[in-house]
Amino acid sequence: QVQLVESGGGLVQAGGSLGLSCAASGLTFSRYTMGWFRQAPGKEREFVAAIRRSDGSTVYADSVKGRFTISRDNAKNTVYLQMNSLKPEDTAVYYCAFSGRNLVPTQQSRYDYWGQGTQVTVSS
Repeated sequence: QVQLVESGGGLVQAGGSLGLSCAASGLTFSRYTMGWFRQAPGKEREFVAAIRRSDGSTVYADSVKGRFTISRDNAKNTVYLQMNSLKPEDTAVYYCAFSGRNLVPTQQSRYDYWGQGTQVTVSS
């Protein structure tokens, strides 16, 4: 059973930065993808970014390109999301997710395990 634990959320002013971490345990896969999704109040959960363990290939949502960076530390089974130039519309609960697929999926249905979520609030 894969377990994901996020950390690093909080409150920041617009234009500021925050970093999120997601530590995975119980991994028996050598090829997989880790992703970040977010859900704002009253909205559906949406894809943010994903990274493939094997070669570090990444995919980003258009709304965060150039501002967010996803990275991984394979030795620690940890994935990171560095968020810069934050905007009030980035306010959401951010979820880490694990996919046993190696194709860097963006669809929620292709992710098998989810973290508990961490709140990110950007004030204007």
